[in-house]
Parts: sequence; structure tokens; C-alpha cells
Amino acid sequence: MSRHPATATKARRAADTAGQPSVTTTYREALREAHREALSADPRVFLLGEDVGRYGGSFAVSLGLLEEFGEERIRDTPLSESAFTGAGIGAALRGLRPIVEIMTVNFSLLALDQIVNNAATLRHMSGGQLSVPLVIRMTTGAGRQLAAQHSHSLEGWYASIPGIRVLAPATLEDARGMLAPALADPDPVVIFEHGSLYNLSGTLPAEPVAVDIEHAAVRRSGTDVTIIAYAGGLAKALAAADLLAAESISAEVIDLRVLRPLDDATIVGSVSRTHRVVVVDEAWRTGSLSAEVSARIAEQAFYELDAPVERVCGAEVPVPYPHHLEEAALPQPADIVAAARRAVGPRG
Repeated sequence: MSRHPATATKARRAADTAGQPSVTTTYREALREAHREALSADPRVFLLGEDVGRYGGSFAVSLGLLEEFGEERIRDTPLSESAFTGAGIGAALRGLRPIVEIMTVNFSLLALDQIVNNAATLRHMSGGQLSVPLVIRMTTGAGRQLAAQHSHSLEGWYASIPGIRVLAPATLEDARGMLAPALADPDPVVIFEHGSLYNLSGTLPAEPVAVDIEHAAVRRSGTDVTIIAYAGGLAKALAAADLLAAESISAEVIDLRVLRPLDDATIVGSVSRTHRVVVVDEAWRTGSLSAEVSARIAEQAFYELDAPVERVCGAEVPVPYPHHLEEAALPQPADIVAAARRAVGPRG
């Protein structure tokens, strides 16, 4: 019997990294190294956005790259998301490989026309004659007391747009490895970096390892309930799985990581093993990515379910500024545990 693609990929990565020296790093530094590798490997690659050069990036991802690669490759732009996203699209149409950094997801709303009406549609509207090999990076998510205007989780909006690929790296490995295949994609790729992850630390192989941008990843195996999460929700899902294990509830944790196109096979495969599912999504419940995932489970695995799909989402309010209210408005491990208990039901 053939192995599931996500499991096979995980096994290949383990084999590839066996015996390799490792380095201690952070999510931020892993992203920076990915940019350094891309800029060194391909002269067509360049980075543009607000403060990416002399300031080193709003979240220090590009710190030091201006000094290393110069102003032609690391380009500070005027304060106009529409203008510099459009410039990136034009450069991609001319054969370059631009990386556009938009400070936070709320500012990307000022570039929606460029992303939705140009980047996502030009291949279709040109009858396949034009490609837009563009990568757009932006910070998403709440949990850092940045109040309502800078705490959005709008990746579900972008995941509904045909013509783009949407990625959400939640681990150091994905932060380091997703940029290269994204740049190799002939179509636009949007990468969401959750703001709470930049200081995440751990070890990585000293040499880059290929990362799959086609499939979700099984981050923890289990038999009683599937917890589906992504980005900033993954750590909370894994923490909830630890708490559930103390209650003899075995939770499988799926990291979506590729939000468009969704990896239905990994999702349905897990639900078919556990027969219960909790979907974690920091975004608002109404019209969310969790709603799409739940609908696909109902369409493709309804008769595998032993309980209704549970969803743990952000409160339907603008994200509050006070720390205790912000925490209350966002999914927390205790909320995920409670949803899993409801799905599993009474034991014994």
C-alpha cells in the first residue's frame, strides 16, 4: 500500500537531514536566510517594499541584506502599497522574480486591485501568454496588542481567489524552505507570516532542505480526534494535544500550511482515521477558512464523522487592544481542548 504524500514527504525530509549539522535560529532569521539564498542563487530575484532596505524591514527580516546585495536588489519604496505591488507585477511580467513585502495584512487592502485584478488574472486574461512569477509576503495575525487595525487574519480572503497560491509557514523549516519553491512558481504566491512567530527559536539543518508547498503536514499523529490549524494556531493546537493526552485523548494535529489550494486528501485522510475533527482559525468565524475546511469535510467525509465538526475561531469583534481582552478574543489551547472533548464525548 502506498504511503500518503504528506507522510512520505516527512519521511524523505527526515532521511535528507539525517546526520546533517544543525544551527540554532529563529523564524525571523530563517526567513532572512531564505532571502539571502534566493538573492545569491538568481540575479533576477529582488526585494521591494516599505523600509526593507536601510531600516532592515519592519520586522527585521531583511536586516543586513541592503549592505550585502545593494540598492538594485533591496529596494525601499514610497508609502504606496498599490504602487510597489504594481511595480512588482510589472517586473514579474518582464521576467524578473520580485519579492514584495507588505508590512501587515491590513495594508494589503490598499493593493487589492493589483493583487486580485492583475496578478491573479493576467494568465487567464492573456490566454496563457503571460506569467506573473511574483511572491508577496506579509505579516498577519493578532496576539501582540496592536489593536484592531493591525491584528487582522485575512488569509482566508486570499485563499478564495483563483490564480494565486497561498502559503502560511508555521515552522522554522517552512519559513526557511517555502520561499525558493514559491519563487519558482510561474504564478503569484502570497506568503503569510504570523507576527507571533518571528521570535520562535529552534534548530535547522545547516544546509537548506526542500520544502513541499503542495501538501498539508501531519505534525502529530493521533487516533481520537483531528485538530486542523495553521500559522499562529499550530502551536496552540499542539499545546492542546499535549493537554488532551493527559486525559487519554489522542489528537492528530494537521498543519494546513498551504491554504490555496487546500490539501483535501490529507484532511480527509486524517478525518477518516479519527472520525472527529476540530478546526482552529484565528480569523472571524463567519465566512472564514475554517468554514471552507468544514464544508469540504462535510462534502467528502460526512459518513466518516462520528460527531459534528467543531470550530474554534476568533470572536466576532474588532480585535481589542487590552491584553486580557485580546486573549479572550482569540482561540486558546483551553478552547481547543474543550472543543475536542465535545467532539470525543463521554469516555468509557
